[in-house]
Amino acid sequence: MRISFQRSGGFAGINMVKVFDSATLSENEISQLRRLVEAADFFRLPKNITAKTPQPDRFQYLLTVEDNKKKHTVTVGEQSMPGTMRPLIEWLMVASRRES
Repeated sequence: MRISFQRSGGFAGINMVKVFDSATLSENEISQLRRLVEAADFFRLPKNITAKTPQPDRFQYLLTVEDNKKKHTVTVGEQSMPGTMRPLIEWLMVASRRES
């Protein structure tokens, strides 16, 4: 499994980019990520998830998940993120900060 994660926007406009690859993750981390991707039903999410009324200074997330010859990319705004996707984003944020 490989996850490309990017967060952009926000008040300060600071971008965060990180790639998570199962080749460099622990078994526990891989297991957690698989559960979170599955719980989000990631491969069935639309490519773009946007709010009806965009709000300035909110974060935007771009995720690409590659797993078992499947590849899917989702762009989602902070204010329009499905609840099922939030735990995945939170895990990626914490891991990105830890490994920076």
